[in-house]
Amino acid sequence: MTRPGRGSLIRRTAAGALRGVREGGAIAWKGVPYAAPPVGERRFRRPVAPDPWPELRDASGFGPMAPQRVLRSMEVDTAIGIAEDCLTLNIWAPADVADREHPLPVMVWIHGGGYFQGSTGQRYYDGRHLAENGDVVLVSINYRLGVLGFLDFSAFSPVAGGSGLGHGFDTNVGLRDQIFALEWVRDTIGEFGGDPHDVTLFGESAGGACVIALMASPQARGLFHRAIAQSPPVTSVYGRERAEGVARRFLSIVGIDPAHAHRLRDLDPFDLVDAGAELIHEVSATVPGTLALAPVQGDDVLPEFPLTVFQRGEAARIPLVIGTNHDESSFFKLMRSPLLPITPASVEQMFAEIANDNPAFEGAGRRITEAYPAYPRRRTPAEVSRDAGFRMPSVWLAEAHSAIAPTWMYRFDHATPLLRVTGIGATHAAELAYVFGSFAPRGKDIVFALGGRPEALAVSARMQARWLAFAHGGAPDAEGAPVHWPRYDAETRATLLIGREDEVVDDPDAEIREAWGPEALAFR
Repeated sequence: MTRPGRGSLIRRTAAGALRGVREGGAIAWKGVPYAAPPVGERRFRRPVAPDPWPELRDASGFGPMAPQRVLRSMEVDTAIGIAEDCLTLNIWAPADVADREHPLPVMVWIHGGGYFQGSTGQRYYDGRHLAENGDVVLVSINYRLGVLGFLDFSAFSPVAGGSGLGHGFDTNVGLRDQIFALEWVRDTIGEFGGDPHDVTLFGESAGGACVIALMASPQARGLFHRAIAQSPPVTSVYGRERAEGVARRFLSIVGIDPAHAHRLRDLDPFDLVDAGAELIHEVSATVPGTLALAPVQGDDVLPEFPLTVFQRGEAARIPLVIGTNHDESSFFKLMRSPLLPITPASVEQMFAEIANDNPAFEGAGRRITEAYPAYPRRRTPAEVSRDAGFRMPSVWLAEAHSAIAPTWMYRFDHATPLLRVTGIGATHAAELAYVFGSFAPRGKDIVFALGGRPEALAVSARMQARWLAFAHGGAPDAEGAPVHWPRYDAETRATLLIGREDEVVDDPDAEIREAWGPEALAFR
């Protein structure tokens, strides 16, 4: 590929040429296919390269989001379509990237959404600010979601020599999409001014858990060189036997005999989405704290559970930033989501299910809840669930990884006056606008209804500076940072608390961490 001319909006890829669009101090190329449409016989199969396009392709708009039912809270442009042909990515680079003497660090974003919702077109994920202010090339990727990306039908594939491509099912196709996109970045990002040997992978919620899974995956080795995992549900990975049972239940919901599972390719994608929603609610009600749709352990992508790989010291030995939000669970309570247990009964049922799977956990539930003084009153059941799903697994993983690679841990505590008054606080996903600098225009963001915008912008500036310093190969400390952020280790457990002012605290909530104890490592 040739170096683009000064100020040119055109870039060439292996599949064809793209024309981008100027956005402030950045150039953006959006809706870029990194794989062929996963439709027809390719549904439920691993991604393959896209067909070439002969003409100059307009890359000024986002590609379709994966099939899903869109929530208003997602804040996504209604002009963005929804289709199985969703395997696209977006690139933002500084406007003068073609004039740079050296390629720029690359940041690749994996969006969250519980493995069944989300899109790179959501307002929060606007990569322009990081690109134009941080001297990075920012990439965001769409990937298959829900039943189409994270339900494992491989147990129903025909034996070798069977009836062909369309009758087989691959495992972990959502993760395979992400790996394929990272390979595209490796092979192509140089055309856009990025350095393929200097890639930071970051993501939030399910996207953060995917970052962790890819650190544990032999298929993703060498494709990225630093990682940031924001609020990752680290243990939301399940074994093949459990995955087969969930897939059988789904086939029952849609009325397809397992022997004819290939007929799933004949169903409308939105029928799959709606049946998947029924499955999600059923599984979450039956076994609180577990997900129906999630990555699966036991194949070439994830031979072992990610947390196990980290505990063995076998994950990618790369620098890691990991953290959670102070009030993760309030979002799930507000949205009445079934994904997180928020009542005493569902928390007790969650503990009972863990003990059924792991006898060593027997009796640990009582010890854990005793560490929450108000339990089961007020919000403590949701706090227990928050720690089970997000905080404690992140602590365990940080402790393991810090023994082999530089690791930093944070807790995001900042909330606007409105969010504090309403009790929502620093909820799940609250940090996204701070990381991307993507607050709504003045007067249009309800979270500032009671003020607090200048304070939030200051917190955002510090947070972006730390994330960018890390992406540029250093510690997550920006020049002039008010507080030094030391590495995490099993002795000090130094944690950056991101609030109105940054503060470093050793082993915050130590009593709760100790109450969970080693038995909880079996929680999945």
